[in-house]
Amino acid sequence: MHHLIPAPRTHTAEDAPGARLALGPDTALRSGAGTGTAARWLRAAVGAATGLAQPEPPADGGAHPGPVVDLRIVGEAGRLGAEAYRLTVSADGVLIEGGDAAGVFWGAQTLRQLLGPDAFRRAPLNPGRAWSLSHVRIEDAPRFAWRGMMLDVARHFMPKEGVLRQLDLMAAHKLNVFHFHLTDDQGWRIDIRRHPELVRTGSWRPRSKWGHRASELWNDTPHGGYYSHDDIREIVAYAAERHITVVPEIEIPGHSQAAIAAYPELGNTDVTDTASLGVWDTWGINPHALAPTEDTLRFYEGVFEEVLELFPSPFIHVGGDECLKDEWKASPAAQARIAELGVGDEDGLQSWFIRHFDTWLTARGRRLIGWDEILEGGLAEGATVSSWRGYSGGVAAARAGHDVVMCPEQQVYLNYREDGGPDEPVPIGYVRTLEDVYRFEPVPPELTETEAAHVIGVQANVWTEVLENQDRVDYQLYPRLAALAEVAWSPLPASAQRDFAAFDARMQTHYRRLDALGVAYRPPAGPHPWQRRPGVLGRPFEGEPQPG
Repeated sequence: MHHLIPAPRTHTAEDAPGARLALGPDTALRSGAGTGTAARWLRAAVGAATGLAQPEPPADGGAHPGPVVDLRIVGEAGRLGAEAYRLTVSADGVLIEGGDAAGVFWGAQTLRQLLGPDAFRRAPLNPGRAWSLSHVRIEDAPRFAWRGMMLDVARHFMPKEGVLRQLDLMAAHKLNVFHFHLTDDQGWRIDIRRHPELVRTGSWRPRSKWGHRASELWNDTPHGGYYSHDDIREIVAYAAERHITVVPEIEIPGHSQAAIAAYPELGNTDVTDTASLGVWDTWGINPHALAPTEDTLRFYEGVFEEVLELFPSPFIHVGGDECLKDEWKASPAAQARIAELGVGDEDGLQSWFIRHFDTWLTARGRRLIGWDEILEGGLAEGATVSSWRGYSGGVAAARAGHDVVMCPEQQVYLNYREDGGPDEPVPIGYVRTLEDVYRFEPVPPELTETEAAHVIGVQANVWTEVLENQDRVDYQLYPRLAALAEVAWSPLPASAQRDFAAFDARMQTHYRRLDALGVAYRPPAGPHPWQRRPGVLGRPFEGEPQPG
């Protein structure tokens, strides 16, 4: 049995049983046209772990005295599509062929797994050690084009180095979309130069709720931070080297108290003393929404202009979720706006916000994506939907011809607890075990084949209200993100027919990879003593979640 995660489409032993290829100081690395990202990564990451320098073989095409790791893009001529690869280990060396540069890179990730867990370290454990590979042929391609993970850095800020580390972990699991939740009520995390108060005021809060919002405990240390333009450029470039797209999220029109704290005129000043609002220090659904004015639109157009300069992603996420409309209902100005625009009601007003930026982004060659509440009041023409409240929003969007990323909270909110035991740290939500995530099926059976084609991918989300540092994020994400990666990549059978026992057996090797990478994952037997949070109130939900 192979120990690869995610599982490849085919894995065939080559030649005689037990045949192996020895790799040593004489192993060269030949990088064909367009394979530079994989070559650089192999020399930097795998080279550091193995001590193998992997020089280029003779440029004149002469024979090389040792084995060669050969990287090639063969495309459709080699019967390989986007992100697909073919990896062959033989007596002559290693050949990685890709349908494109990304395919070659994913093949390189598989090569590291074949080398064993020690290849995931930052320096050789035994310098001069001999490395070897069994002869094998692997053909592989992803099921979904969008294989994502969303990280909320607004509730608890993650410094740049931590974000870069998460990108490395995503790449190790062949995940290719990093959804970057940059703004919320509790913090604004991206520098917008034309609106400097967004970070000067909006990136810091005086304290934080410790645990669920019903907890009586507080952390009285001021919390905050933000990413400069250069930080963002570095993150985006680092991700691109790993064939990961960074999709930024700027929340509108709800989840906006940090922005209103920085610029009170963005709020509904006729019903709320917005000048008295600070950055929110607790959790939950915030009552303050953006004012539906032309000035607000111009302000956020300025925000998005800088966002587009920094993020080349074709998709820009605008949030659109959990926008309470009580202020709009009470605001004479908002009610006059509803009448002026002829949008009918407050849902129509939210739809007006989203439609405006859908048109605005489309005119600039980008695509709007938002949480499934953007369906309320009518879905904008070009919008893509992140279906989080269950499957129903995604089903409705797909049937209407819109693309969908499936990320239902009942299945793949990884801030939800993994176990129902009393030692789980700050237990939130339903129990979603490793097996539950492995059996998650992104495509609802009620969709026709044409409708199902609009499900462009799957994503795990991790919200950080009770995840105050990197280790807590690790604990919630891993090992379950490995299961999600296999769901997103591999052609698995129907949920009930999936061989979880075989996956769990492969995970025993994968835990050693995670150990080598320094990931503070949840152990299968339960949390270590230092991973617990005794006495900190959570909000567990009992029973099985409804599909939604």
